[in-house]
Amino acid sequence: MEDKSYITIVGGANIDIIGLPHKKLRMKDSNPGKTTMTLGGVGRNIGENLARLGIDTRLITVLGNDIYGKLMIEEGMKIGLDMSESLILPEMKTSTYIAILDELGDMELALSSMDIFEKMTISFIQYKREIIENSALCIVDTNIPKEVLRYMLINFKVDFFLDTVSTSKAEKIKDMLGKFHTIKANRLESETLSGVEIVDKIDLKKVATYFIDTGVERVFITLGEDGVYYLDKQKELHMKSPKISIVNATGAGDAFMAGLAYSYFNGLDIERTIKFAQGASFITLENENTINPNISVDNIEKRIKELGL
Repeated sequence: MEDKSYITIVGGANIDIIGLPHKKLRMKDSNPGKTTMTLGGVGRNIGENLARLGIDTRLITVLGNDIYGKLMIEEGMKIGLDMSESLILPEMKTSTYIAILDELGDMELALSSMDIFEKMTISFIQYKREIIENSALCIVDTNIPKEVLRYMLINFKVDFFLDTVSTSKAEKIKDMLGKFHTIKANRLESETLSGVEIVDKIDLKKVATYFIDTGVERVFITLGEDGVYYLDKQKELHMKSPKISIVNATGAGDAFMAGLAYSYFNGLDIERTIKFAQGASFITLENENTINPNISVDNIEKRIKELGL
């Protein structure tokens, strides 16, 4: 991949407002706690993680020409995340995402205001064809419109990595699965896409085989504390997770995808790929921020050794 020296991402970017209660979360009540506001969005989070891992990363997203949109571009420049190919809309507000965590740091409820992404059109993405096709791989998330995703998958020649984002948004790519090189989904998203409930290891293989049979080359199913299940046409792996202290689970999936992309970009074998992606997610889970500002290749390698992966 010497001639393909960067990664592109086409996906979401928004302002994250996160609430964490001091004690056990009480529904339908006001909970004392802590709130933080950070830059977020699946595509943007993956991009920041990759930039912090030293990868030249180009994020194509949709922003409003408001204080938040300008802040994202400025912060991107500081960390080396190139957002210059993004669509800027003066009449729209940059999207926002509000999440309420429980006392353990797991998301209990979230609400997203992301209508701005419907303004990304096929005609817009056509102008980005060269930059996308010249990248080592292109990560897409399901925040972007279905017709834009379909156009890219059919017409652009590049290895596409899919981040499903959520069960509801994953529905839009059900009939396009075979166009993806790599799919990363959690248990619920995998069940939604395959129509198969995952109860045991047999079901895991059945779901992953369903993806492979559509044409997907690599399937990663993240299982929380039960680790990661992997399948391709030659290899099947189920790598367990060590016990760690979770501070904030919000950005773990984004860090895992960044780890997958980093590993593919650098030609790591599959065992090393999963360990590196897990290491990236553990470093994120153990930090209060959606993206651990201390994430780096060295720190991931150090954590992998500490945990005995």
